[in-house]
This record gives sequence, C-alpha cells and structure tokens, in this order.
Amino acid sequence: MASGEENTKRISRVLRISQLDALELNKALEQLVWSQFTQCLHGFQPGLLARFEPEAKAFLWLFLWRFTIYSKNATVGQSVLNMQYKNDFSPKLRYQPPSRNQKLWYAVCTVGGTWLEERCYDLFRNRHVASFGKARRCVNIVVGLLKLGGLINFLVFLQRGKFATLTERLLGIRSVFCKPQSVREVGFEYTNRELLWHGFAEFLIFLLPLINIQKLKAKLSSWHIPLTGAPDGDSTLATGGKQCSLCGEWPTMPHTIGCEHVFCYYCVKSSFLFDMYFTCPKCGTEVHSLQPLKSGIEMSEVNAL
Repeated sequence: MASGEENTKRISRVLRISQLDALELNKALEQLVWSQFTQCLHGFQPGLLARFEPEAKAFLWLFLWRFTIYSKNATVGQSVLNMQYKNDFSPKLRYQPPSRNQKLWYAVCTVGGTWLEERCYDLFRNRHVASFGKARRCVNIVVGLLKLGGLINFLVFLQRGKFATLTERLLGIRSVFCKPQSVREVGFEYTNRELLWHGFAEFLIFLLPLINIQKLKAKLSSWHIPLTGAPDGDSTLATGGKQCSLCGEWPTMPHTIGCEHVFCYYCVKSSFLFDMYFTCPKCGTEVHSLQPLKSGIEMSEVNAL
C-alpha cells in the first residue's frame, strides 16, 4: 500500500510546450503589470519615471516573486497550467519544493540580473570616458556570453525537455505537475468540422473577387424584368430618363451609354472604371460611348414634371 502511494506521488515529466507556454504567460503578465503601473503615472510630469525605470521594474518584479515563487513555488504561468518548481538536487523521488536559498538566488538571477543590465546600459550610454568604455565592453561581453549560454541551454531543453531557462539549470529547479495528469480522450469530429468550414471559407475568399457582381446582378435583372420594346430615339430617353438606372435618383449630369436608359455621370463613370466590361443593369447593353443627354430632352423632362 505504501509503495502504491509512493508511485502515485512520483513526479511526471512536463511537456516542453507547457513549459514554454508558462514562460510566455509570465512575460505577458509582466507587460500587463508594467502597463498598468505606467498608466497610474500618466497624469504626472512627462519623463518622471524615465530616470528610475529600472528600479521601478525591479521593485514590481520583486513584488511578484514574493507572492508567487517564494510563497507558492510557482510562477503565475505555472499556476495557470497546474505546474510548480521542484528541487532537482534532492535525491528523493517524492516532490521536494525549492529551498529558500534557491528561491533567493532565483530572484537575484532574474530580477537582479535584469536590473543590472538595464542600469549599466543607462550608465554607459552617454559616457565616453576611456575607463567607462572598457567597462562597457566587459559588460557587453558578459551579456553576450549569458545570451549564448541561454541559447545552448534552450537547444538542450528541446532535446531533453528539462530546464527551460539557464537560471533553472544553474539553480537545479525544474517544472513538474502539481497533480497527476489524467489521460484525455480526444475527439476529432469538431476539429474535422472546423477544418472543413475553414477550407470552404478560404475557397470563397479566393473565388468571390473573381466574380463580377454587378454584371451578374444586371443579368439576373434582365431575366426577371424583360424589355417591352426597343429603343426609339430621343423620345424614349425623355420618357424613361426621370431616374438614374444605377442609384434610382434624379440623374445628375445625365449621360447615356448607347441604350434607352439614363445614368448619373458619376455613377456610370465609376462603374465603368471599376469594370471595363460594364453593361446596363436594365437591358444588358455594353458601354459603346458615354454621351451626355441633350439639353432639349432635359428641358422637356422638367416641363413634364
């Protein structure tokens, strides 16, 4: 019975994607906290926080460390994903939380290291003395070596799945699940349905720009509203020119395209520029020439009204 309980308390390995998700959640939380903090100082003098920005960030990150890793053995991202840190130096198979020294060194490496890098950058940015130049080169070399070490650690992490950051490897703490993870049965019906609709939507997005909606609408209109006669010159224009065939309003600067229907100049011109194969929406006549309506016909229309 005791051996069974001990087996249930053994730590299962955390997936790589879960550890990376926890790191991304931590970064998102830091950005959110910093944005909220800067909004609190929005009404003060501009540039008030610029001189003490590294210290302000260090204070906020130290505050988060105190109520996450120090008290709960897990970051916010790990808590969301049901994870926490384990002391990997412990020989016991059962869960052992990180020691107090490991937690303190974690704060020194993360909070203190970030503060030191930002403060050194601000300190050496506007200094051109030879001694400061040597110190700046030394700091750049140290930072570069740490970045290289982080890259090598990340490649090892992708292969072995332990210690997502260089700090975790140096301190001997790794992510484990707080509770044993149960095996989930995954159904692919919903996924298949979503993939099908997504593919259909992409097909429509590709197809719709290739369809001439105006021409199709004109063709359907010509089928449902057949013409009752052929054009008979200017008298037909005078009779049917009370409204634009496109917008339905009194035609402004009335023009014709070679059929018996009248259009506003801007309506027919914009339609023709949009589609060089533009046809009349009433009769389907193609644009032969864009001609203004005769002034005599316009006067007869006004008198008729």
